[in-house]
Amino acid sequence: EQVGPEIYYAEGRTALGTALNRNFISNAGVVIAPQSVVVIDALGSVDLAGQLIEQIRLLTEKPITHVIVTHYHADHIYGLQAFREIGAQIIAQTQAKLYLNSDMAQRRLEASREELAPWVNDQTTLEAADIWIDSDTQLTLGGWTFDLLHVGPAHTPDDLAVYVPQAQALFAGDLVFRERIPYVGSADSAGWIRSLDRLIDLQAAVMIPGHGPYSVNVQKDISFTRDYLEFLRQELAEPAYNLEDFDEAYLQIDWSAYEKTMLFREANRMNAYNVFISIQQE
Repeated sequence: EQVGPEIYYAEGRTALGTALNRNFISNAGVVIAPQSVVVIDALGSVDLAGQLIEQIRLLTEKPITHVIVTHYHADHIYGLQAFREIGAQIIAQTQAKLYLNSDMAQRRLEASREELAPWVNDQTTLEAADIWIDSDTQLTLGGWTFDLLHVGPAHTPDDLAVYVPQAQALFAGDLVFRERIPYVGSADSAGWIRSLDRLIDLQAAVMIPGHGPYSVNVQKDISFTRDYLEFLRQELAEPAYNLEDFDEAYLQIDWSAYEKTMLFREANRMNAYNVFISIQQE
């Protein structure tokens, strides 16, 4: 779907990744710059990435030269090898090396080969970046400027947000989940909130989140994720510091502002527990 001048994206489903949905649960962005195409994130399987490449070919004959990875979570990276096979360079944040070289990454891939077969299988590989970004970096790719902002540790240590000034377009990665409850996992929730404040200050005209539909009401839609994280921290700080029982603390919280949001049942309790534990460790 086109969402701005030379800006497109593919929107994943609001669901957990399964074999039935081919792990198509995250978004990918496409920027058709004057000289080449730059893709942001590679989707959750080689098959999906191949279909994305086919769709890009319908839009332009310009070569796909770069893929920027917003973070190394499975639903964003398992399609990378399809882009590598056509000669695109992969760009990511240096902290992702810690994940790539960990047992966790290999265990996650092995589990995905079973749970997401045949879309993720023995031929699916973990692909390292060709270009590693240490800090905020401005690159000229295909004739356009791309501001790569290291906004982690937040959702992950290696979070990158991508801002394209020519189109006032922000690719927020999984710092922003729109119209659904975020996946917090082992995130740095305090750092995440600070990074969202930074994205709000960009005053982007259009935003493509990591999950959910694109936005032209950018500040409001970034604030949904920010306010949810702030709510978790506010409600759980006192019981966490006082070493109270999590289950009792969870039951005392009024979740009515969020309980009708998609994936609340699947994600909220786990999110709350992770924030509860992380506050105790701060």
